[in-house]
Amino acid sequence: MELAYIPSPSRGVIHLGPIPLRGYAFCIIIGVFVAVWLGNKRWIARGGRVGTVADIAVWAVPFGLLGGRLYHVITDYELYFSEGRDWVDAFKIWEGGLGIWGAIALGAVGAWIGCRRRGIPLPAWADALAPGIALAQAIGRWGNWFNQELYGKPTDLPWALHITSSTDGRVPGHYHPTFLYESLWCVGVALLVIWADRRFKLGHGRAFALYVAAYCTGRGWIEYMRIDDAHHILGVRLNVWTAIIVFVLAVTYFVLSAKKRPGREEVVEPGADVTDGEAEEDEKVDGVVKPEAETDSDETEADSREVTDEAGSAKKT
Repeated sequence: MELAYIPSPSRGVIHLGPIPLRGYAFCIIIGVFVAVWLGNKRWIARGGRVGTVADIAVWAVPFGLLGGRLYHVITDYELYFSEGRDWVDAFKIWEGGLGIWGAIALGAVGAWIGCRRRGIPLPAWADALAPGIALAQAIGRWGNWFNQELYGKPTDLPWALHITSSTDGRVPGHYHPTFLYESLWCVGVALLVIWADRRFKLGHGRAFALYVAAYCTGRGWIEYMRIDDAHHILGVRLNVWTAIIVFVLAVTYFVLSAKKRPGREEVVEPGADVTDGEAEEDEKVDGVVKPEAETDSDETEADSREVTDEAGSAKKT
């Protein structure tokens, strides 16, 4: 009986004339747009202005890409700086290699800069972005599918991933599709954060902390399944240790934040409500704006004239 499996793409890049269209890059770009779109909707629902999320993302995304690449290059330096390797490949981000730990860490620095410039609290912005980031990761993981990388142990399960490439030491065969496992897990994390945020009114960065803790839980066992080369500490992969440490930090922050600052921020973007209210007060009639203040003044003057006329009539009588 023929084995059922998930096929791998024959190639991860299509050339449109001289322009290469890479599947990995498209997955990252689509993920960013989804995160900003969902984050914007959640930010507006919290009382923020339209466009604030995108403005801050202009800072967060480049920092995040840089941080993700730095983490990957540092933790897998032998891929770029060992004998027979070309260090220039460290800059070829389109070939894969982004560490989520570095992306979130340095991306937070960029977001902090953007939030400072807009005068809004970083934790509130992070809460709005949390489920969107999880969905961005879910989409971005499909870039590994295009590159035929980061798969798991051999398996004969019906959903096995069929690897056909033999470059960089790959052995063609059927393996656990860890990219798919993590993608589905991230979708679940996004739904969990959205539900918990609505149910418990999470604030002050706790929605983001929940996202981090939930992601780390899944990343730990998925990482343990992978067979790509990785540094080990006490026989455990480095990223598993990272997931454990970050999980503990996220849970600790969640608990302490709930005790110190319970509830949710009442104002996430100063001035947003005032601006919206002023826009609603002005009414346009036939293209002419007539403020309410002018209407009240006209009515007062009319009343005054009526009183004067009545007094004059009384004198004459």
